[in-house]
Amino acid sequence: MKLDYIQALKRVDEARGAWILHGQEPLLEQNLMDTFRKSWNQQNIERQRFDISSVSDWKNVFNALNSLSLFSSQLAIEVHGNIKPDANALKLLKHYIQHNEHNLLVIIMPKQDSSSLKSAFFQVVEANGVIVALTANYAQDRQRILVGEAEKLGIRLEQDAWAWLEQHHEHNLLAAKNSLMRVADTFPSVQMIKIEHLHECLQDQSRYTTFDLSDALISGNLAQSIKIFQYLIESGEPNSLILWNISKEMRLFMQLYEQPQNALQLGIWKTKVSNYQQALRRLNPQNFLMWPQLLLRIDASIKGKSVENAEHLILQCVAEMCGKTLFPV
Repeated sequence: MKLDYIQALKRVDEARGAWILHGQEPLLEQNLMDTFRKSWNQQNIERQRFDISSVSDWKNVFNALNSLSLFSSQLAIEVHGNIKPDANALKLLKHYIQHNEHNLLVIIMPKQDSSSLKSAFFQVVEANGVIVALTANYAQDRQRILVGEAEKLGIRLEQDAWAWLEQHHEHNLLAAKNSLMRVADTFPSVQMIKIEHLHECLQDQSRYTTFDLSDALISGNLAQSIKIFQYLIESGEPNSLILWNISKEMRLFMQLYEQPQNALQLGIWKTKVSNYQQALRRLNPQNFLMWPQLLLRIDASIKGKSVENAEHLILQCVAEMCGKTLFPV
């Protein structure tokens, strides 16, 4: 049997036999195993852990499954590793599944490729037990999981705040959960979190990236954009990389102005289309005519072909994208 993460959570209390959990989402593994351990504790089920470093370690696992202590009627064993049982251990696994109805073997493995999932080991467990893929490939799945995390913290997020959170963490669920914890601690009296709360809480961190600069520019937040730019300069970020990022965003704005119906084809993420559209309404398209020349001046300055100050010119770009003008271009 195959289950997804949400389905697996609902079956923890009744779990018996053999389960395999595999994937690359540490938050899902952590949550599912915490739920298992809580259930075992409530049911007074003895728990043991084995880390597999060689094929021979599997023999110890099945020996333990077949020998309960005097004080236990059920046993749950966690196995961590990426080494599959050999032919002999596979026989022991089959025997365990067929003859031991009360104990539970939970095998936690990293993400497996398609050939591994077709191996005899996985086929045996799929036919007689449970396989859980710890993945969240779709935006709605990731949001559903994070909604559960937010509920535990007593908060809810507006829809645009969810979109911003996912983009900010590039689909990293564990990082997103940590941010939910941080915003809940920062605004303890706020139950409905808005995108402004996330901006204030998460963008004022000890480290910024060029992605944070892009977000600030698109939102038209001049003060935040300058703050991030200054941090990037002080931390040694090359002017050429900052220019590349700004140039990319400027060109997206110019292309979107010419092709307003082709946002997705231009490479703009679906969840960010409205942000770009709002920015376009804020900007003066006449200024777009001057942007390519300004970018060329910055490039020449970085390459030492001009006496102009590259950082001052970049600041002009920053202001222009926020709908402001420091001085005539």
